[in-house]
Amino acid sequence: MDFTDNLDLASLRLGGAVVSATDDYFAEKENLLKPGDAVWLAHEYTDRGKWMDGWESRRKRVPGHDWAVIRLGVPGIVRGVLVDTAYFRGNYPSHCSIEACAAPLDARPEELDDPSTEWVEILAKSPLNGDSKNRFEITSPFAFSHVRLRIYPDGGVARFRVYGEAVPDWRRIGHARGDFDVAAAEHGGQVLACSDMFFGERRNLIMPDRALNMSDGWETRRRRGPGHDWSIVKLAGRATLSRLVIDTNHFKGNYPDTCTLEACDYAGDDLDALTRDDALWKPLLDRTKLQAHTRHYFEEALHAVGPVTHLRLCVYPDGGVSRLRVYGSLDREARLTLGVKRLDTFPPGMAAAALKACCGSTAWVEGMLARRPFKTPAAVLAAADAVWSTAGDDDVLEAFRAHPRIGEQKAAPTQSAQAAGWSRQEQSGVSTASDETRAALAEVNRAYEARFGFVYIVCATGRSADEMLQFARSRMGNERDAELRVAAGEQAKITRIRLEKLLEP
Repeated sequence: MDFTDNLDLASLRLGGAVVSATDDYFAEKENLLKPGDAVWLAHEYTDRGKWMDGWESRRKRVPGHDWAVIRLGVPGIVRGVLVDTAYFRGNYPSHCSIEACAAPLDARPEELDDPSTEWVEILAKSPLNGDSKNRFEITSPFAFSHVRLRIYPDGGVARFRVYGEAVPDWRRIGHARGDFDVAAAEHGGQVLACSDMFFGERRNLIMPDRALNMSDGWETRRRRGPGHDWSIVKLAGRATLSRLVIDTNHFKGNYPDTCTLEACDYAGDDLDALTRDDALWKPLLDRTKLQAHTRHYFEEALHAVGPVTHLRLCVYPDGGVSRLRVYGSLDREARLTLGVKRLDTFPPGMAAAALKACCGSTAWVEGMLARRPFKTPAAVLAAADAVWSTAGDDDVLEAFRAHPRIGEQKAAPTQSAQAAGWSRQEQSGVSTASDETRAALAEVNRAYEARFGFVYIVCATGRSADEMLQFARSRMGNERDAELRVAAGEQAKITRIRLEKLLEP
């Protein structure tokens, strides 16, 4: 697969933006992401020099080089980049390199420049050709939110494209519960293939908002023989569908006469099977008349097909559709699978921090990182148990130190903000306890630590303060080694619960 066949994650339509640059004296940094190819105006000049349709810095007379930071419209795995130096012939950079990071999409430039931000080099310093579309395949498996294009030492780049696979940050854009557009590009939907897209790109079908004009939709050429056109959409997750919107906005003399929609539940990745095996597909919407320049809504007309992963939109005989909206809901397993994809594609530092919030043992975190990618929720939980089963006493005690005492509001010294928040949720049973029970918990905490040398660990989720108190008292008679194993078992339960919270988008 050519990497340019992926979504342009930096597209302005998705919300991409150039957030900062060292210098854009001759031509504005924002030009980098403009849609379409750059243009050349031979006799156009500004008061700063020749007008250029791109980003151009001044000639550098001191050591160093220039760079620009681009916020992707949606975080994702970068499969390749296009550094287009169109019309930059004597003023293009000799080389470029690219770094990427995973940060909040609304991170300020000074936050991105902070040394604590984990930037990963995804393209080593590489030569560029002038007036050329310089293509670079990227092999990093991680999902990023921002990229930094470095040019050496200065010069001009007309366009910059970042092709890849969307991996939404569900915790920031909202959760994945209830009905949402499971085909939308910003939610991870993909248009895998189509029969034809002579006039309009197939991925336009699932882009945000309504189409700007006729070019901002999917449009096929005029069919002069038998047959019909089609497009296959992979949903963000395995979903039960509730309603559809087919929009022919701007298509007035060239909209399809009729359409059908089919669905399938397919776990494989063989595109040929989806395009050739009609037995996979079940009718979702019967052949239906369409109108020009109209949003068509379908709910009662949809057939019950159960959970599905892919849709096939067929248009008869040809024509243009500007947008396809597919509303549905994911069951818990499908939601957790989205969370697994996020965990699998976190850059190393972010993944380590997320796992550390689930279990404070460094050895356990390293063992989990070594087992990525997990791909399924079951694999995450199985790996957690397997790695914990090999933990030594020092590893177990390190995990215990990341917990506050039962009944205490302050976080443990080694706890992250995420872990501290989970601890408060887990110990919510203490919030309604009497003063007498709270005092008894404080006393049993002190006695437990004096006897065993480590904090009292209990899986507090769903337990009342009185239950936690009685459980502590019942364990006071254990020998230290036996109690260490009991507490390690409680830690395993806590870790499992927190992993499920981490994965739930």
